[in-house]
Amino acid sequence: MNFEYFVAKRLIKGKEHKISISAPIIKIAIAAISLGIIMMLVAIATGVGLKHKVREKVAAFNGHIQIYNYDNNTSDVSVVPVSTEQDFYPKFTEIEDILHVQAVASKGGIIRTEDTFEGIIAKGVGKDYKWDVFKEYLVDGRLPDYSGELNDEVMISRSMSSRLQLFTGDSFFTFFLKDDDAAKTPNKRNFNVVGIYDSGFEEFDRTYVFVDIRHIQRMNKWESDQVGNFEVFLEDFEAIDQKSNEIYGKTLSTLDTQNIKNKYYRIFEWIGLFDFNIALIIGIMIIVGGINMITALLVLILERTQMIGILKALGSSNWSIRKVFLYNAAYLIGIGLFWGNVIGLGFLWMQHKYRLFKFPNPEEYYIDYVPVYIDPITVLLLNIGVLVLCMLMLLLPSYIITRITPVKAIKFE
Repeated sequence: MNFEYFVAKRLIKGKEHKISISAPIIKIAIAAISLGIIMMLVAIATGVGLKHKVREKVAAFNGHIQIYNYDNNTSDVSVVPVSTEQDFYPKFTEIEDILHVQAVASKGGIIRTEDTFEGIIAKGVGKDYKWDVFKEYLVDGRLPDYSGELNDEVMISRSMSSRLQLFTGDSFFTFFLKDDDAAKTPNKRNFNVVGIYDSGFEEFDRTYVFVDIRHIQRMNKWESDQVGNFEVFLEDFEAIDQKSNEIYGKTLSTLDTQNIKNKYYRIFEWIGLFDFNIALIIGIMIIVGGINMITALLVLILERTQMIGILKALGSSNWSIRKVFLYNAAYLIGIGLFWGNVIGLGFLWMQHKYRLFKFPNPEEYYIDYVPVYIDPITVLLLNIGVLVLCMLMLLLPSYIITRITPVKAIKFE
């Protein structure tokens, strides 16, 4: 074994590498491995990053799971109220991994300015509302504060601000129809803009205005403990289907549940295609890197045919000689993986910190820059997977060593 190790070391670091015809091919193979791992890291980080951002934005407006009265018929506007006197509110203790539960209500209305008007959905939220995500989306002013007395503070989107020419500090009138009798004079409310957000999700931005939930309760003539529905946030999005079923089983028979995967199935079908694209890129890059390593290995074997013959004449087995070349190949793959990780992860870190690359059409991707998400475990598994698969691909071409006979090999030039 020590003799074989000495030969492997000489193959890797010996002076013959400097004049070997295999040197350029080895460099190309290392470069192919490096480029492949860079492409795979970028594909995974950007694909998963975009999926996370889209999920995050949809959940910011809806929660992961909604609990509502059956009579609401999954409408975006609250019709039949639900009492907050529930076992799961404000803390859902019966089910694990529930991050937060909040009560909301919504009502359709029309914003009227001196020059124009626009239909909106006023989303009523209270002091329990999860504002964490909207801190990132806030582009002007501040978040509304509904922890004290009833107030007229609202937050509108940047697109709505641009269309209606309403800015931080401005006030406007909104008219809401009365549900019991549309012929009656509509409810009129005066609101003050304290914040402007931009989530990049035009489907939501052009519609939602955030108001104090107590305005909607008063207009609908609800009690203080009545709301439109509950929004539930999970710690793990991947468990959303399972948690939906668990929540449904733990709530009253008069209540129904719906998760955002079902409510916005077209969006989640679209981002589900990212997994296929990522797998396709990884497959192609592994094949390209493997073929380059096969080429490099065959050239090494051809160049050292005489040495193989001498080793066989000295009594070395075919498998022991094959291991020498496989050790060498593993070393070269390791070099490629090292530089690929250094360059790839460095590039992804810069993109995460400085957002160097942006989408030319952000309205199609719901975000203006290319997001990245780096999971150390995924990076580790990717590197191990590439190394193992490439080595498996090299087992077959290394079999050519068994066809080399000592007599012919020693005469080989």
